[in-house]
This record gives sequence, C-alpha cells and structure tokens, in this order.
Amino acid sequence: MQRRDFISTSAAALSGLACSSFASESASTAVTDSPIPNAAQLAWQRAELGVVFHWDLHVFDGVNYRQGYNRITPIENIDMFHPSEYDMNQWFESVKGMGARFAILTASHETGFRLWQSDVNPYSMRSLKWREGKGDIVKDFVETARRHGIKPGIYLGFRWNSNLGVFDFRVTERSKITQKEYNRLLEQEFEEICSKYGPLFEIWFDGGILAHKDGGPNLLPIFDQYQPDCLFYHSDERREVRWGGSENGTVPYPCWSTVDLETIKTASGSDSKTREQFYQMLKHGDPNGPDWCPAMSDAPLRGSSGRHEWFWEPNDEKAIYSLGDLVDMYDKSVGHNSTLIMGLTPDERGLMPEADTLRCIEWGKAIQERYSQPISKTQGTGDELMLELPEAQRVSTIILEEEIEFGHRIREYTIHAMTGPNVWNPVCSGTCVGQKRIQHFDSIIASKLKLIITNSKERPQIRNFAAYSIG
Repeated sequence: MQRRDFISTSAAALSGLACSSFASESASTAVTDSPIPNAAQLAWQRAELGVVFHWDLHVFDGVNYRQGYNRITPIENIDMFHPSEYDMNQWFESVKGMGARFAILTASHETGFRLWQSDVNPYSMRSLKWREGKGDIVKDFVETARRHGIKPGIYLGFRWNSNLGVFDFRVTERSKITQKEYNRLLEQEFEEICSKYGPLFEIWFDGGILAHKDGGPNLLPIFDQYQPDCLFYHSDERREVRWGGSENGTVPYPCWSTVDLETIKTASGSDSKTREQFYQMLKHGDPNGPDWCPAMSDAPLRGSSGRHEWFWEPNDEKAIYSLGDLVDMYDKSVGHNSTLIMGLTPDERGLMPEADTLRCIEWGKAIQERYSQPISKTQGTGDELMLELPEAQRVSTIILEEEIEFGHRIREYTIHAMTGPNVWNPVCSGTCVGQKRIQHFDSIIASKLKLIITNSKERPQIRNFAAYSIG
C-alpha cells in the first residue's frame, strides 16, 4: 500500500481538527495489521464536502462545450479569456454557503491553457492581454480560499492537451512536441504548482496521470518534496482516494474505505467480467481489502434535467439540481462514507451565476437544519452503546461515525429502540460505518436507542452516535 506514516502525526494536528476523546488511544492499539488512513486521507475524509471549479478558455467562445471536439481542436485566440467582472471572493460565497471545507480549481483542462503564471509554458496567463499578462488565477484562488478558511486544492488536466496535440497522455501525429519533451514540460509545470502556492489540500489529475514506470512524467518526487501533507489523486504508483464509479454524486451502500488496489489497477480491462469486478471495487470497496483508499462522489451542480455540465453554458439554469435532489445526494455520499465534491461553473463574466450560488446556500442551510441539532448524541467504545433521549419522542434518523484513524472496525450493527417500559425493538441495521453513516427508518416514539455491534474487527471506536427527527 502506498501511504505515508500516519502514526507519527497526531489527530489534533490534522487540518485544525479537534482531538477527539479517543485520540489518546495508545499507539500500540492503533498499530494493526488492518489498513488505516494516512494523515492526508484522514483530513480529506473528515472534510466530507468540497467543490471543484471548472473554468477554461471555451467558457468564453460562445459555443457549447463539446468534449470530443475540445480534446483535439486547439484554441488559437487565447485573448478570448477576458472576464469583465472577475471576483474570486464572489465564487467563495457558494463554497461557504454550502458548508464545503475544501475547494479545487481546474488550473488546466483539455485545451492545455494554464491558469497560472507559467515560466515554462507560454500558453498560459502570462501571454494574455487581460491584466497585461500579469494575472494569476491559481494565486488568486489559493489566497482567497485561505482567507475564507477553505482548504485549496488544484486539478490538473495533463491527460489531454489540444494545443500541443496530446491525447490520452500520448503525443500524436498532430503534436508539436515529443513525448520526452512533453513529460519534461509536465514535470516543470508540476513543480511550479507544488512550489509556488504554499500547502495544498489535494492535487487531482483529470483521468489520472500516467505512471513514470509506464512512460509518464516523474511527478512523485516533486510532490513528496513540496507537498508532503497533500492528497495525491492519482496514478498506478499512488492512489490515495478512488472515484466512486459514477458522476451522479452518490455511492451505493455499503461503501468501504478499504480496497484491493491491485484489483483496481488490473481489472479495468475490456471484458465484461473484469470490468464488473473493477466497478464493484470502486463502488463498494472491500471490507477485507489490504489498502486504505476511500471513495469520492462527484457531480456537477448543473447535472439535472438530462444535462451534465461541468462548464458554464448560457441559459442552462434548468439543469441545476433541485434542493431535494441535493439533500438526497448528501445522504447517499457523505452518509455512505464517501467524500462529496460538487462541480461549480463560473461564467464568462468571471462570476458564479446567481442561481447556482443561491442553490448552494439553500443546500447548506438545509443540511444544517437537518443535522446540526441532534435530539441526543454520545460516543464510546465497545460492542454496545446506549443513547439516552431527553424524553420519549419521535425518532427517524441516526448518524454513526467511527474513529477511522484506527481503521474500519465495525462490520455489522443493529439499532434497537426502547418503545415502552423494558420493550426494545430493532429499527435498523447495517454493515459499513466509517467516517459517517446516515440512516433513515420509519419513525418511532422512543426514550432510548441502543447500538449493538454484532460483528467487529478489534474493539469498536464510536466517534458519534446521534439521533434525529426528520420529516
């Protein structure tokens, strides 16, 4: 398993997270044959909700985005990039409104245009007329994120580059560059990103990055030198998180953080059996997998009504997910032990569209109203945990969280409710808990709830057991 040392880093030091009551569990208890997260993975899972902003030259061309066309057709006139009302602070109204804890910027995508001041690639901000070639969107982004208390990450589209004629990592007959030159350019650009903008939360390669051993650029030494606390996503040499198998913002249940990375690397072939094995591993993980590699759920905010728009298109507000759809998406991603990343689309003005921002704020308020005030909550260790309610009342939802820095310990559980004097009835059950399990059930009137863990690996560590009345 590719992972940096976790044991040497305290839970309290991870991204400002408060040290929980179980962080004092001895190192001898934490050291186990079971896989556990490294510090970057743990911080990423604890964050639960993030965004990715997609912005590129073709937002300004007045033509709807066509992925196949944009991957192979160069945009010669980069001066179409001229946002008239650019305001990075306004972008973060959406991030803060939805309650996201991290934000990622597409610093480059399939056109090959670089949204930073690159010293090695003229197809970048330094060649624009806009701001006399002195603008740096990446710099603005990371500084604004930090000012708002949001952790910044960067998305790099190295797999395709229509300007240089690179397709699926490889130079083609249209290329203006050799494979060796392209790999060297990527290494230099990656060093710029990793060294010039301070600590980053996540670096996300669009479609992954070709491993150095397979003929790709040698990026891991650069990453380890400049970004030792950052999450790497991903190559066959290091895969610290995994895609959850779809772009609808959800993962099926159960969704374990553990996998067999060899299956993911080798079972993505063309025959139906191995492809099915591949997707099952992405979606569900493996409770007995040897590698810690949690799942990401992602979706564009404009992904409804038959649309799936990662980039802004005019007059496409009907594609914004409804509030009800987004709440359900949250329950089936964050509530299924997956980190949710929502795609946001700044427009040609350099602003987030008002309708999108308002929906993000509505969504954040809805999640707060549902889950910020439990009827009662507790934490503890062992196979049983009692939750006392202030009085007999309606309950319809529970949230469970494990102390995942010690791995997946809970394998099966049942929730029982006291519905009368000495009357206990089972109300729900499950398997995977992980970072968070949100579970709804038919509402009942109860005075107590009891978590019974019927199968576990090592002593269960319950970070949170909370009850809610929803609906």
